[in-house]
Amino acid sequence: MREREFWELLEEIFGRSYGRSLAHDQQLTALEGMSVVQALAAGVEPRVVWNVLCDQMDVPDSQRWGRDHNAPPLPAR
Repeated sequence: MREREFWELLEEIFGRSYGRSLAHDQQLTALEGMSVVQALAAGVEPRVVWNVLCDQMDVPDSQRWGRDHNAPPLPAR
């Protein structure tokens, strides 16, 4: 997932205003309390940030990838 795709999904799932507010204000407990913006700036993969945000906001798997998006593959370990 590219960062551009992250922001598109954020707006699609949460709406433009609420999504941007979440990105700045929501502390992601699984990412040491960083906000979305801080986590992305720190180099955390957008897919990881997205999944953490969706988990924390109780977005079901069936809805978290939006209408026209497919879940990106997991990164190789």
